[in-house]
Amino acid sequence: MNDPVKTLDKETGDKVGFITFIIGEFARAYQMDRRQAYLYLKQYGGLAFIIECWWALHTDTPAQAVFEIQQICQLNGGML
Repeated sequence: MNDPVKTLDKETGDKVGFITFIIGEFARAYQMDRRQAYLYLKQYGGLAFIIECWWALHTDTPAQAVFEIQQICQLNGGML
């Protein structure tokens, strides 16, 4: 039995691509590896913010988006 190849719709693909990109930018900005950045963002609400607001964040410069994400993390107890 052949299973059809499942593909993401464009918006979902764009969202996943942005989330992956911005986690890497966050990691680079704060000199951590991607896994550490992911765990930090998950713990302090940054990941939820990225998922909820990705469409607006993707229109910012990467540096501005990282700054906004870090502000959310600080509001939730993050120390970076």
